[in-house]
Amino acid sequence: MINNDILRQLRYALNINDSTVIEIFKVAGHEIDRAGLAGLFRKEEEEGFVNCSNALLGYFLDGLILYKRGRRETKPGESERPESRLTNNAILKKIRIALELKEDDMLAIFRLAGIDMSKSELTALFRRESQKNYKECGDHFLRKFLRGLSLRYRS
Repeated sequence: MINNDILRQLRYALNINDSTVIEIFKVAGHEIDRAGLAGLFRKEEEEGFVNCSNALLGYFLDGLILYKRGRRETKPGESERPESRLTNNAILKKIRIALELKEDDMLAIFRLAGIDMSKSELTALFRRESQKNYKECGDHFLRKFLRGLSLRYRS
């Protein structure tokens, strides 16, 4: 899935305006202006389109977590975990953390989008890749989840 689409759909689903998006990026430590933001929200075929990199989407998702939940206090001797690569599973997990979604909330959102999934199928999406029951979150699942998010928060 194209990162710009993910950013666009999240913004729509959560009803976030431009100034809030700029604030979310700022909280994550990335400065962006309205012109740069406008380029991110344009369609690929439109003039002025700016491709949203994995790093930029990562800043937005991390900023969304910080904006919604606040900074996490680190304990003495504990270090921040390094950013892992941005996969659909990681995107789904960051959205879940930012919106404080429980298992039942996630299942309800998938159901709204037309995907009936069991609890074990859902937890497989959040496992480590090295575990045998890990399931990769395809573009279809992520797209449907974002659609369900829109239905839940916009209707």
